[in-house]
Amino acid sequence: MAQLEENAAPPRLLLHSCCAPCSSYTLEYLSDYFDITVYYYNPNISPEDEFDKRFREQQRLIEALPTKHPVRLVRGAYCAADFEAIAKGLEAVPEGGERCFRCYRLRLEHTARLAKENGFDYFCTTLSISPLKNAQKINEIGEALGAQYGVAWLPSDFKKHEGYKRSIELSRTYRLYRQNFCGCRYSRKAKENEA
Repeated sequence: MAQLEENAAPPRLLLHSCCAPCSSYTLEYLSDYFDITVYYYNPNISPEDEFDKRFREQQRLIEALPTKHPVRLVRGAYCAADFEAIAKGLEAVPEGGERCFRCYRLRLEHTARLAKENGFDYFCTTLSISPLKNAQKINEIGEALGAQYGVAWLPSDFKKHEGYKRSIELSRTYRLYRQNFCGCRYSRKAKENEA
């Protein structure tokens, strides 16, 4: 990251987050460089009580994690129909395929739109910290949406430089709830079928 001028206000970043564990290292790292607002928008998470549980953990982490600049949290509406609409016809596609790419786009487009409406300098997501997520595709979608909405996309692959490992350490430190599936009913079913 480029160094900020001394006493200069940090750029404003709207950071989409899927859950507290994925945001842990991401916030630890980025908060040195940005004024961050976390946007928790995840209509893919099923059922709604799982969505609520992950939101509460996100809130708890933000309150406990020491950061250079304060971090704010915005809760997006829970609208499972948004996810079901983009998943239609792709129900049988394996995890990590086109259904997931559409899900990335759904969540990132909401983030880009909100970033534009509220004058953020950048937008980004915590999704790339997961070894199960395609960072190249996430960045490709983010760049396209940044151009569409006129807000700079912050390219990232947070799993690099042991970011994923650090997220596991921070999850232990803060005793975060770490789910074993992405969030949607298809990923939950895939995990159940593995058992």
